[in-house]
Order: sequence, then C-alpha cells, then structure tokens
Amino acid sequence: MAKLQMSLKARALKYLSAREHSRLELARKLSRYAQEGDDVEALLDTLEAAKLLSQSRFSESLIHRRAARFGNNRILSELQTHGIDGDALDEIKVGLSQDEALRACEVWRKRFGHPPADAAERAKQMRFLQQRGFSHMAIQAAMRAASDDEG
Repeated sequence: MAKLQMSLKARALKYLSAREHSRLELARKLSRYAQEGDDVEALLDTLEAAKLLSQSRFSESLIHRRAARFGNNRILSELQTHGIDGDALDEIKVGLSQDEALRACEVWRKRFGHPPADAAERAKQMRFLQQRGFSHMAIQAAMRAASDDEG
C-alpha cells in the first residue's frame, strides 16, 4: 500500500511544532519536498501572517539554547547564518552584551574550575573561551575572576 504524501503545509507545521525555525531554515527544509506548483515563499508568508513563524521567537529560542555555552560573537554569527540581520541583530547584540562576562565566567568555571598554574595554561584557557565566541573583554573578566577566586 502506498504511503500518503504529507502536504507542504503539514510538513511545515510538523517542523514548527518541534522547535522554532528561521524563515531561511524552514524554506531550505521545505524546498526539498516542494513539487510542481508549490509556492514555498507564499506558504512562509501565510505562516508568518498567522504568527506561526516568527523571526523574533526564533532569535529568542536560539539565544536561550546557546547563551549558557557560547559567547556573543558565536551567537550573533549563527543568527546571521539564519538570515537575522539589521535592527533585530543590533537589539540582540545590546541585550547579549550585558551579561557576557558573567556567562564567560560560568563557562570557564564549568570547564576548568581552577586558576591557571602558569602562562601556558592561562593561554589555553583563554583560547578555549575565544573559540566559544567570547569577546576579549569577557575573557579578561573571566580570567580576573579566576585569579580573584584563587586569592
């Protein structure tokens, strides 16, 4: 017996029920299943009009998932790859910068937990935070907090 084909709208709702998606990401996923006569962009416009697809909700969701482990640079870069830009990105950047140093301290504490013994270990710990996307100022704050904990 042949399996019933899921409509493009049903597939979109299935994806959105699992988690928030950006418009760009959802379009990419749906375009694989689009057949002749299917208009993916019109479907996405309909979903946005019905408030089922929202760039701001997607941004908040991604920030919530990533903020505990990554720095502003990494989060903002990921948002840009999902098609978030302009004023929305500027607002997000301001909101994220308020607690980046605290997040860097917490990530450092979870990974290392002890102050660096020498310059090589300090450089290693700083590189770790840099690879996670933390700014130079946040890394310096985390390293200062680590040395303060020691003393």
